[in-house]
Amino acid sequence: MTAMTQTELHTLSNSHLDALEEETIFILREVAAAFERPTLLFSGGKDSLVMLRCAEKAFGAGRIPYPLLMIDTGHNFTEVTDFRDSRAKELGAELIVRSVEDSMKRGTVRLAHPGESRNVHQSVTLLEAIEEFRFDALIGGARRDEEKARAKERIFSHRDSFGQWQPKAQRPELWTLFNHKLQPGEHFRVFPISNWTELDVWQYIAREKIALPSIYYTHQREVVDRRGLLVPVTELTPPKDGEEVVVRDVRFRTVGDITCTCPVESTAATPEQIVIETLAADVSERGATRMDDKTSEASMEKRKKDGYF
Repeated sequence: MTAMTQTELHTLSNSHLDALEEETIFILREVAAAFERPTLLFSGGKDSLVMLRCAEKAFGAGRIPYPLLMIDTGHNFTEVTDFRDSRAKELGAELIVRSVEDSMKRGTVRLAHPGESRNVHQSVTLLEAIEEFRFDALIGGARRDEEKARAKERIFSHRDSFGQWQPKAQRPELWTLFNHKLQPGEHFRVFPISNWTELDVWQYIAREKIALPSIYYTHQREVVDRRGLLVPVTELTPPKDGEEVVVRDVRFRTVGDITCTCPVESTAATPEQIVIETLAADVSERGATRMDDKTSEASMEKRKKDGYF
């Protein structure tokens, strides 16, 4: 880093993280007290790892009172799934994994063509898991700064008996009071870090020294430039005719299904260096890295209405 960025880093305050952490811990405890069968969605990504650290502080190491749930498309980065498994084992937490591939075998998920991304079909597998375990609250790491549809959601986001989100029928949340009332078959999606930003997350990771999957930091990878996104070259995302494969220094700002998640060019190797990069970013992490959000202006909102997290 240059002298200027070093100065910026040293003068950047992180005192607000205490208030964000306190709010998140309060919400995690509220879920444990108000619901019978909650679960914490845990992908092994940075946001779910931040929530897991807050859960450890809320309940004590090895005493998180709800299981961890992962909906696996079968096309996730192995660096992330391996880290997910090792972290859950380290915590002694129950980890439930349900696969889109199993939904495909049952016939509840049908791809339009073999190369179609499975990402959107996670909604079906998630709803099947909710029915199987009768979950009444699912805790997730979505944040309002990520995308417009997520900015509309309450912290306690009600879902009807079909798992659907109704943006015009949300419940008020005044003075940090939450309405937990449910009808049979309904559930809540709960977002304890709604009020955090990407910068907050990275400052917290730096402060708490939270370990992350290696792909969050700079590494060399073969990519192709496709519509302004750096698409990783893999068996699932091969280059198209006429595209030039190049090796770049990249990192992932967010992780998800390989078929729709792209890295960004970066040489940042530490959380502190990523904090500096994030200060200069003018595009949200999903806007800069997610192909599935490029299909239309309302693509995320439509998926959320259909049950997507």
